[in-house]
Amino acid sequence: MSLNTNPEIIEQVLTRGVAEVLPKKDKLAALMQQKKIRLYLGIDPTGNFLTLGHGVVLRKLQQFADLGHDVILLIGNGTVKIGDPTGRDSTRPVLTDEMIMENFKHWKEQASKILDFEKIRILKNGDWLDSMSFPDIIRLLGKVTVQQLMERDMFQERLKKGQPIHGHEILYPMLQGYDSVEMEVDLEIGGTDQTFNMLMGRTLLRQIKEKEKSVLSVPIINGTDGRKMSKSYGNFIALNEEPKEMFGKLMSIKDEEMEMYFEIFTDIDMTKAKTLIKDSPRDAKILLAKTIVTWLHDKTAAEQGFKDFENKFVKQGTPDEMPEFKVSEPTSILTILTDITSFAVSGSEARRFIQQGGVSVDGEKIIEVKAEMEGSSDGKVLKVGKRKWGRLTN
Repeated sequence: MSLNTNPEIIEQVLTRGVAEVLPKKDKLAALMQQKKIRLYLGIDPTGNFLTLGHGVVLRKLQQFADLGHDVILLIGNGTVKIGDPTGRDSTRPVLTDEMIMENFKHWKEQASKILDFEKIRILKNGDWLDSMSFPDIIRLLGKVTVQQLMERDMFQERLKKGQPIHGHEILYPMLQGYDSVEMEVDLEIGGTDQTFNMLMGRTLLRQIKEKEKSVLSVPIINGTDGRKMSKSYGNFIALNEEPKEMFGKLMSIKDEEMEMYFEIFTDIDMTKAKTLIKDSPRDAKILLAKTIVTWLHDKTAAEQGFKDFENKFVKQGTPDEMPEFKVSEPTSILTILTDITSFAVSGSEARRFIQQGGVSVDGEKIIEVKAEMEGSSDGKVLKVGKRKWGRLTN
């Protein structure tokens, strides 16, 4: 694939949907006009469920691939066994190689909605980290100071709270940083929560290989309730969300989030987007939802999502078409929500739906989390939240 060195397109890639470029954006832009650069995104597949939040950095990675650069998706099967600090005052669980690769299989399937793996190489950092000897690690430790390793914000927060910081957590940024040395990259991209680790790689690459590396960070987006998009909050939009559900969730984001969503997930001129948001927030949100659903599905799915939304929330009607789910014997409502319909991703989310009054059958709210549905309730309509509908059959 030929290299695109158009300065205007490069400027767009380095500014739109970007939080920061270190040390200097202009220096990276000049390099991208001179040669094909090598860059990477590192992922630790501790889970296999991707949301639109993951889509921020994946979209940016694909933009570099489309320009013709040497793009690497690095599976952190070596670092994930150490466990990156989560920022939740605790450590991540340690996974086996089999669990990691199984997670990645599902991860890749969902990420393929955004990434063209014909243009992107896949590497694993376990190929070099797992073979490092104890003297190798000691020599690497000699390249950084304890003060540098402890500068990470979450470590400082734990110290203030008197909470533990384990030795392997301190080593994590250094070992992740070594990935840059091993691959001799020109650029690393990641979320703003990874800036510390990415800069550690810049430090090590300069010291060990005398090579400069840039760091590009992308913002963390908020979910449907205005808080950071998170599976634990239940405010996420999944990459593999059904089009109608995805459209409805996008229509429920707060108006103040629209500008960032337009900037990150669309190519629409931002001056026009800002004007539309100001003059007609509803029309702006419809355009945003159609654009994102078209991107992750197709134009037909986006139009169907729009019609479904109009029917449910503008006409206030029960949709004519909805999925059917077989309930042939008495079954707990929790099982129906999680295992049969998958309207909830976990038991805790199902309980939250019920406790918040978001579950009804034929218009009657379910208020008991231990409630059971009779197997003879053929044709009854189950509604969960504002957008999930299903017909129960026996």
